This record gives sequence, C-alpha cells and structure tokens, in this order.
Amino acid sequence: MAKFGKRTRAAREAFAGKENVSVSEAVSLVKDNAKAKFDETVEIAVCLGVDPRHADQMVRGKVSLPNGTGKEVRVAVFARGDKAEEAKAAGADIVGAEDLMETVQGGTIDFDRCIATPDMMPIVGRLGKVLGPRNLMPNPKVGTVTMDVKEAVEAAKGGEVQFKVEKAGVVHAGIGKASFDAKQLEENLLAFVDAVQKAKPAGAKGAYMKKIALSSTMGPGVSVAVDSATGNA
Repeated sequence: MAKFGKRTRAAREAFAGKENVSVSEAVSLVKDNAKAKFDETVEIAVCLGVDPRHADQMVRGKVSLPNGTGKEVRVAVFARGDKAEEAKAAGADIVGAEDLMETVQGGTIDFDRCIATPDMMPIVGRLGKVLGPRNLMPNPKVGTVTMDVKEAVEAAKGGEVQFKVEKAGVVHAGIGKASFDAKQLEENLLAFVDAVQKAKPAGAKGAYMKKIALSSTMGPGVSVAVDSATGNA
C-alpha cells in the first residue's frame, strides 16, 4: 500500500500544472507514469457538447485503430448454419443461437463483442436488458448486425473500437497499452478523435469537442489540447 501511495504521489506531482498539453506530451506523461505491475491500458475520454437524451444528438460509431488495442477481444456471434461456420472459421470465440441466448440469460457473458446476423435479432432482442447496459447489443449502425460475419469478427479481433456517448456527454475508450511506443499511441489517439469528430450529430450546437483527457488504468489524467488532437493547432 505504501508503494502504491508513493507511486500515486509521484505521478500526481509529474502531472501538476500540466493542462491542455499537446498530444505528444500527454502520451509521454501517461507512459512515463504507468508503473503498475501489469501492462496498463491507456484510456481516452472526450467530453462532448451534446445531450444524448435527444436522438439528433446521439454519438455512436467505430474506428479501426492503426496499431490495435493490445487487448485480446473475445467475440460472440449469434448465427446458424453456414454463417455460424463462417464465424467459427473467422476466429469467433463463441457461436450459437437459442443456446447462446440461454447462456447469456443465465448470467454468463464471456465475451467483449457481440455480433449477430439479421435473422437472429428476434432472439438477441430478448437480451436487450442484459446486453444493452454493457454496450454489447448488436447494432447495424456499427456493423455488428450483418450478414458479413467474417468481416465483423476479423474487425473486432483486429483492434476495432466501438464508441457511444454516455448520459453525461462523454465518450471513452482504451486506445492501447502503456507498453506501446509513443508513436503508436499518438496515432491511435488521433484516429479515435478523428472518428468521434466525423460522428458529430446534426443536432450538436456550439463547441462539439469540449475537453479531451488521457490516462492509464492506475494513473491520473491529463487534459489534451483539443486543437492538438484535431489537427487545428
């Protein structure tokens, strides 16, 4: 506990007075202070000027990070017949139909991404209350309700990140690991911010990107200059 306290204090001292820094400085700060005994995830949070309670201000999308996430993603696919076989061949970890629905209803959710063919949605729809709050519900807007299960599985396994704005107007995601080199993290950060920028809804008024923060799993956060992350610096 004492070691953790010293580590936390040292990180906070390193971050003191650092606000709205450049992307490169933010990445360096977070990497240099990620000193846990495991490979910490580098996380980004973007505060948006939207109210997601209004349909025309909902922000949702996906992005394939150029350097992946560094995380092994477990993929479940609801499909039957040839599409089930296609999903297995593409590397899906769990494939099923009614049997998979019953497993999820029983409280076992051993996956990070859920994909379904359109004909499976009447079954998957019964799991809305379970999968919805975990942001696991398949959705055609982000390509997880599709007949091309091969592409969807490979994208999920290859570092594709889905994002959806929360009630407070914040979008967040893991964009890599502290063990990534600085250039890889910078490229991933810029790709994520660009995807969020392109997902700007028609109903957004005023400043769209209000604040960007970067942190590691166990470390404090540092604010990133929005202009630096959007290429408007």
